[in-house]
Amino acid sequence: MKAKTSRTQGSRYYPKRYDTNPESRDAILDEGLVCHVSFNIENQPFIIPTGYCRIENTLYLHGSVGSHFFMQMAKGIPVCVSVTLIDGLVLARSVFHHSMNYRSVIAFGKTREVTDSSERWLAAERFSEHILPGRWEDARQPDPGEMKKTMFIAIDIEEASVKFRAHGVIDDEEDLERNVWAGVLPLKLVPQVPETDEAGKTGLPIPEYIRHYSRG
Repeated sequence: MKAKTSRTQGSRYYPKRYDTNPESRDAILDEGLVCHVSFNIENQPFIIPTGYCRIENTLYLHGSVGSHFFMQMAKGIPVCVSVTLIDGLVLARSVFHHSMNYRSVIAFGKTREVTDSSERWLAAERFSEHILPGRWEDARQPDPGEMKKTMFIAIDIEEASVKFRAHGVIDDEEDLERNVWAGVLPLKLVPQVPETDEAGKTGLPIPEYIRHYSRG
């Protein structure tokens, strides 16, 4: 990656909320499911939410070859990508001091269309495994016709910023004796009971990788 610039330098007001460890960046990206990609076309800003996966220092997106946004990214344009994980609601005694515990990555890079067949197949597999480990080998994999309908976009990360909050309530001293509950309400992505599709063959056991699915 390039050296940090003003795009990713931490704020002087909250220097302790920035993490410069590359492993922290990768852990957040690997736990997240959705990223937001922002870019500019003819002075009009756009932002799109989409799934992604990470392979080393590269993010991969995939979508329809007919997608207007993906056709724009295929030209090779600068983008900003964000991923945020919410870990809890911080509830202070005053509304002013309410906050959230979170982990986030802001990454910058330039898009490129993936045209190499081996890289496309690797991206397809890693994308599936990022969302649901074990599914790629279990389900039918894409056939050549489906791959032709799919565009893969790669974003080599040039620089990135990791920011987080991971502590409790900060209240003004004069509010500490107020009769208001204060604390942290932890939040976590938790899977619910799987709902079996009844359209095809039924009676199949739910795979272990679905029954024990978790993020992070």
